[in-house]
Amino acid sequence: MDTDLLRTFLEVNKTRHFGKAATNLYLTQSAVSFRIRQLEIKLGTPVFTRKRGDLRLTAAGERFVPYAETILQTWGRARQDVALTGSYQQQLTVGAASVIWEMESSNEWLEEVQTAKPEWALRTESLSRQQISNALIEKMVDVVLTSEPPKLADIQQTRLSHYELVLVSNLPDQDMESIADLPLVYLDWGTRFGVEHSRIPALQRTPVLHSHGSQAALRFLLNRGGVGFLPSTVAQPWIDAGELHIVKDSPAMANELYMVWLSTNDKHEDIEDLVTNLVEQ
Repeated sequence: MDTDLLRTFLEVNKTRHFGKAATNLYLTQSAVSFRIRQLEIKLGTPVFTRKRGDLRLTAAGERFVPYAETILQTWGRARQDVALTGSYQQQLTVGAASVIWEMESSNEWLEEVQTAKPEWALRTESLSRQQISNALIEKMVDVVLTSEPPKLADIQQTRLSHYELVLVSNLPDQDMESIADLPLVYLDWGTRFGVEHSRIPALQRTPVLHSHGSQAALRFLLNRGGVGFLPSTVAQPWIDAGELHIVKDSPAMANELYMVWLSTNDKHEDIEDLVTNLVEQ
């Protein structure tokens, strides 16, 4: 399978427009159309329905999207892995949800890995929570950083850090009663967080913003106002500046950040050696 066909297919799906996809890929529109036709010939079925002003995936196209994404990720990883030269002897691919990558502790951990293993090249991937288990099983990633380790056979894990989610508002002197009428910003932090959030009566309403990224939630609270949970490390600088305020008597949700991997991974011995080195640091 020509990876250029896959990239074109995914770009057309993202833009839902041949012309916009052509601009983003620095191609002519006819070249994009030709690539999609070639892909459909190889697959033996149409991947898009083409109606004036309405470009949509067919049922086959919908099913093909995750395969195209996986093939491109695997190809990119393989190309880097086999091309390691000079002082780099190993590549470690690390996956995490976008909210985890936005945490300072994740970036600090990457620096610690490079210090412990300077001969390793690092590759990071952004995953949805639904992709984490499959990414580990299919070896799309070697390790995952997560607050909710998946329940898989052969799973291994080590705790990296502790953090809290705190309930904040742009308005001062708010308590659990006064926030009932404020716009709700919901930062999607996973299943356990969702369960705990559902037990807080003052927050049971439709959120004005449902976000998978802490920076988007933060900017909304600062610019538009409201109430919502943020990681303490994200909120604290704005609390210190007087831009955000912790809601009085609100619960703080304690969380742990874990590094997880499978003992069946080809690099499991290297990963365990890395864990030992980080502990010794």
